[in-house]
Amino acid sequence: MSLDPHVWPAGARRGDDGALSVAGVDLRDLAAEHGTPAYVLDEADFRARARGFREAFERAFAAVGAGVDVYYAGKAFLSVAVARWAHEEGLRIDTATGGELAVALRAGVPGADIGLHGNNKSDAEIERALAAGVGRIVVDSLGEVDRVADAAARAGVRAPVMVRLTTGVHAGGHEFIATAHEDQKFGLSLAGEGASPAMVALLAILARPELELIGVHSHIGSQILDPSGFEAAARRVLQLRAELAAATGHLLPEVDLGGGFGIAYLPGEVPLEPGRVAKDLAGVVEGACAELGTPLPRISIEPGRAIVGPTTLTLYRVGTVKPVTLEDGGTRTYVSVDGGMSDNLRPALYGARYTAALASRRGGATTVAARVVGKHCESGDIVVHDVALPDDVAPGDLLAVPATGAYGRSMASNYNHVPRPPVIAVRDGAARVIVRRETEDDLLALDLG
Repeated sequence: MSLDPHVWPAGARRGDDGALSVAGVDLRDLAAEHGTPAYVLDEADFRARARGFREAFERAFAAVGAGVDVYYAGKAFLSVAVARWAHEEGLRIDTATGGELAVALRAGVPGADIGLHGNNKSDAEIERALAAGVGRIVVDSLGEVDRVADAAARAGVRAPVMVRLTTGVHAGGHEFIATAHEDQKFGLSLAGEGASPAMVALLAILARPELELIGVHSHIGSQILDPSGFEAAARRVLQLRAELAAATGHLLPEVDLGGGFGIAYLPGEVPLEPGRVAKDLAGVVEGACAELGTPLPRISIEPGRAIVGPTTLTLYRVGTVKPVTLEDGGTRTYVSVDGGMSDNLRPALYGARYTAALASRRGGATTVAARVVGKHCESGDIVVHDVALPDDVAPGDLLAVPATGAYGRSMASNYNHVPRPPVIAVRDGAARVIVRRETEDDLLALDLG
């Protein structure tokens, strides 16, 4: 089976014997040394994707006379090493919790290059962000305006803030990952009679001298493969910026257009190409500002999944192989692996689709209709819903599932008291653990008996 370059890490190769390697590391050797399941991350691919987004957006916006910042969305996957790599490639870090903020700071990322999001920030999170000197706190509700302002007053600092908007533009895949329609927990709406909730929040911030209003933020969803949603949202956000300037004389210096850039999960799917999205967005921003008669703002974006998602595969070992007769008389082969929904929740949560390939050898020429399932006590514990695998797949084989870099380890759990897998970075023929495997001792250490 050939490896679709849109789906698999850039360094993935199949050898003459059929075995897979990533960045020159044989996955059989990696499994022997580190065990399974394991997330295998191609460091050079990660760096290249991070650099590629930054360079594509810098070129596109420089062409229209605007600056741009690229934030790595830490929620996709964050570790000290990954935060350091992203920052070394010229990206800033977007965090959504105090834990993500702690990781970015541990990685040595300067506070000025970190943003703090979150719809329900604790006082401790706000205070830590201010102490770290973060470059922006994204306000998500009207009540948060005074909470951040009061914290800034206590700390004796002026807090740089943005306001998260809901634009009414809904884009992406599953309903639960669409984040710009009105009936949801994030942001402040542009809709409403008279002054919108978004405008009320902006005016409230301007009334607090402890706050520096630097911009607005829009995020319209996740796994977006059609850039038209970004363009529609950008126009609405820039319209609000012009209205605020007309009403108050305060022209917002920055606009964040969010992220959600989609990736390929299945062979044949085509991800959004950074250069195309950047050029289209730059043109929309330039055109909208010309129509509104306002100067171009500084733009920021947050491609988390699109950077880390394709760089990583999850390596499993096959256990039970069970042919099951279906109602129509056909047969499906259930291939059970030593992980499951505890290391990739997305198929159970969203019905997300993945593919898989035999990683330890060349399989037979004939394939069977297979479903890859986990070891958990749930019928919905599915890793790959439908995939053609060699008919001789057997216990002990290694199986690789690509495109698991985003939200695999981030959403991982200890369901059924299964320890979470390690993250192993591979580069130039060498492997190193950047997040170690949990052990039963780790689980028991939390249980006070």
